[in-house]
Amino acid sequence: MGSGQMVAVFGAYGHTGRFVVAQLRERGFVPILSGRDPGKLQALASESGLEARPASLDRALAGTAAVINCAGPFATTAAPVIEAALRAGIPYVDVAAEIEANADTFAHFTDRARAAGAVIVPAMAFYGGLGDLLATAAMGHWTTADEAHVAYGLSSWHPTAGTRAAGAVSGQRRGGRRVRYANGRLEYHQDDLPTLEWPFPEPMGPRAVIGEFTMADVVTIPSHLPIPEVRTYMAIEAARDLSSPDTPPPAPADEQGRSAQTFLVDVVVRSGGRERRAVASGQDIYAVTAPLAVEAVDRILTGRTRTVGVASAGEIFDAPDFLRALSPRISVEMRS
Repeated sequence: MGSGQMVAVFGAYGHTGRFVVAQLRERGFVPILSGRDPGKLQALASESGLEARPASLDRALAGTAAVINCAGPFATTAAPVIEAALRAGIPYVDVAAEIEANADTFAHFTDRARAAGAVIVPAMAFYGGLGDLLATAAMGHWTTADEAHVAYGLSSWHPTAGTRAAGAVSGQRRGGRRVRYANGRLEYHQDDLPTLEWPFPEPMGPRAVIGEFTMADVVTIPSHLPIPEVRTYMAIEAARDLSSPDTPPPAPADEQGRSAQTFLVDVVVRSGGRERRAVASGQDIYAVTAPLAVEAVDRILTGRTRTVGVASAGEIFDAPDFLRALSPRISVEMRS
């Protein structure tokens, strides 16, 4: 447990940030509220009784054991918060779902973080982190694979303001192009995305999905697993929700503030005609990001890691053990 250690949360007043703050308190940490909007910080401080530090990042991180960055777009926030964490000598974890922002973190900070013995874990969230943990667990003792597929069966997707802002930034960076991971690299293209049927396991069953609906898993998984083809898919209903400007943000449906959204993530890894599968299910993709990020911080601070530098969830943590620790918030099943 956190034993009263202080953990800074940048973007603490945002939708996901609030879940992270609540999870930190539940785990025995003391959240320090930080972010770009002093008014929202003070409002959350008054509401929660926690300390807000609206000044500089260096002041916000002073005396803390780690920082969790929940403030998108991460194309704007990741580098400054990482730099502050390096100056403070503390671990950095973020919940970025932005493909290019995560790729930038690996490209710009890998050498510096490794040389400093620092820990930087990007995409420690529903997108990027969970898929990577599932793919790593499914790989088991395999040393290589031909392809990995991550299919998202979301009942709906009511995007937050942060999700929409991050999507706009990513779209601008791509110049309207689409992105996929093939032949061992990110490829940009303008092909139409196919619609196909994905054989989700019961109780969901087969469902129409958008193929090559590319998410952060195409950065995290191949960052440490030798898999040249990584594809992600999205349930067509959720994709339509996300693309519609009229879809409202998530609304609380229980005492924990979670929405009624449910999900099933089906990860399939194939090698030489063999196939392994890992399936995770739960409620509210934003809410489950909090236990992922906070479990990561707890493991880093207690020395339960496998490497230093910039590393995705599956590389730095024992993936099967990490997934077990998420129960009952996330149910996981391994299949061969």
